[in-house]
Amino acid sequence: MPFPNIDPVAFSIGPLAVHWYGLAYVAGIMLGWFYARRLAANASLWRDGQSPITATQLDDFLVWVAAGIVLGGRIGYILFYDLASVVQNPIRAIEIWNGGMSFHGGFIGATIAMIIFARRNAIPVWSMFDTVAAVVPFGLFFGRIANFINGELWGAKTDMPWGVVFCNDRLRQLHMFCPAEEVPRHPSQLYEAGLEGIVMVLVLALMIYVFRALKVPGTISGTFVVGYALCRIFVEFFRQPDAQLGYLLGTNWLTMGMVLSLPMIAAGLWAIVRARAAVTSAAKA
Repeated sequence: MPFPNIDPVAFSIGPLAVHWYGLAYVAGIMLGWFYARRLAANASLWRDGQSPITATQLDDFLVWVAAGIVLGGRIGYILFYDLASVVQNPIRAIEIWNGGMSFHGGFIGATIAMIIFARRNAIPVWSMFDTVAAVVPFGLFFGRIANFINGELWGAKTDMPWGVVFCNDRLRQLHMFCPAEEVPRHPSQLYEAGLEGIVMVLVLALMIYVFRALKVPGTISGTFVVGYALCRIFVEFFRQPDAQLGYLLGTNWLTMGMVLSLPMIAAGLWAIVRARAAVTSAAKA
């Protein structure tokens, strides 16, 4: 299947070129903000029938989370995937088209932003985590679609009928995106959009609206972290590893994405257990 000839520039206003990748971040953050406001406005979803965060606070948090995602994502990519190249050529650190951003770095950056903002505004940290975790899949969905449009982060070679040849005249002109072998590959970006985006938002919504999981602070955030890590590990089997790293420890399957996801599973399970234990302890008090 040929790669669709989609221009990574959505539109231009004079010399200003607006890329789909940037629009994906805007769409994910804005849709997440809208959904978070809906959650905050529904008092019945929260413990003691009162939301611990207000709509105004969510409005203020937009800037914090955007900064945390972008800075953390870029710094994370450099540290986890491209440190040697940046040390040799420091200007590469701001060349976001060379590798882009790391989810795990963005996750750390957003977490730091949440902790600081929650403490400055007297918001329970775990409820802050839960609110944000519930809406992150929107950003992941749009971000992975943008990765596909850019023709980046392609999958491993495949003979499946939906395999995509991630190269065309436009990508050759960009010279940084075409794989060395122009053969059908898994559209792993779309796999991730479906799993990390659509599946995760539905699972979390089910827990929130049916099982009322927001009443147990930490459950939604723990579930998201575990769910994302499992989805990422699964997709890594179909994804081409970063060229500068390749497969790790002499294997033909272990990737940095898998390694970084393993601690997330442990952290997510700990958050879920801690949340249930805290509620049990409060009930006995």
